[in-house]
Amino acid sequence: MLILLTQFILILAGALAGFQVAAEFGWPNQIFNRNIAIITYMTIGSAIGYVLGGISGRRFSRFLTRIEGTLQEVPITELILGTVGLAVGLVLSYLITLPFSLIETVSVRLAVTIPVYIFLAWLGTRLGSVRRAELRNALNLNLTSPAVSSTSTSVIGDKLLDTNIIIDGRIMDIVRTGFLEGEMIVPRFVLHELQTIADSESSLKRARGRRGLEILNSLQIDFNLKMRIEETDYPEIVGVDAKLIQLAKETGAAIITNDYNLSKVAQFEGIKILNLNDLANSVKAVVMPGELLLTKIIREGKESGQGIGYLEDGTMVVVEGGLSHIGQTLDVEVTSVLQTPSGRMIFTKLKAPAKL
Repeated sequence: MLILLTQFILILAGALAGFQVAAEFGWPNQIFNRNIAIITYMTIGSAIGYVLGGISGRRFSRFLTRIEGTLQEVPITELILGTVGLAVGLVLSYLITLPFSLIETVSVRLAVTIPVYIFLAWLGTRLGSVRRAELRNALNLNLTSPAVSSTSTSVIGDKLLDTNIIIDGRIMDIVRTGFLEGEMIVPRFVLHELQTIADSESSLKRARGRRGLEILNSLQIDFNLKMRIEETDYPEIVGVDAKLIQLAKETGAAIITNDYNLSKVAQFEGIKILNLNDLANSVKAVVMPGELLLTKIIREGKESGQGIGYLEDGTMVVVEGGLSHIGQTLDVEVTSVLQTPSGRMIFTKLKAPAKL
């Protein structure tokens, strides 16, 4: 449609140009053929307009398609803030250049005024897009999605999922229990990282990436979980974790992860973190020194004479003197419990035989 409209406009322009040429020059040496001259020149002009209209129409159509695709990837609130910044820049430009109207020379006045308008319009648009968090607070806008209310109570339960927690898979078990509330947000840059992992040349990485994508689909379809893809990206920020922290700052959402380093950095930044490893450790059974455990010793420990076993929840049990009992299930007595960033370790000794 756009191509046809462009062709029609240029055909009309070509015909008018041909008429003007015929009216100006006529037909050489034959005045009585003036009408023939008009028809000929208008036909030539229309033909040129038809060809140029087709070429320029197609290029203009592709140009508009690219602009439309770019605009669709930009969040609507970011467009609003950019427009607000542009308007503020133009108003400031008008106020600043008012004294320049006293300059009598038009060329000098334009040479001074136009750069001011261009610079302040660019600066206002740039500030409106880059300083989203501050403007959001000032204008009470939510930059995540128009479907989410701007009140604080509506975003308290929102959760950002990082790449590791999606691949981990335990998020499905927690969702199944109903302990997680609010909307689950998957940033577009996390999806891109998952796709990159799924397309990796390494078979292990490829399997992990595909598992993550399958888990996302299962969360949305099988569990009917309220999920949303967040389009906001930060091209100036390097690294998915850094982008995730910035997004959490701006939206006020918590981050669900099992990444120890991400947890510590986010906590330092004042962001709420839900670490699944911490949750797993917190719900493990509490044991006290002197308590008896029934444990199967399955392998050798690091220290001399030690044996290693595991509880049903995966907690490691270190048995002093258990090396010679590998493969046996024994009662062991708890001596101490050590909490580490990677989990809980229970140190035990073999139960002393009863005295007769």
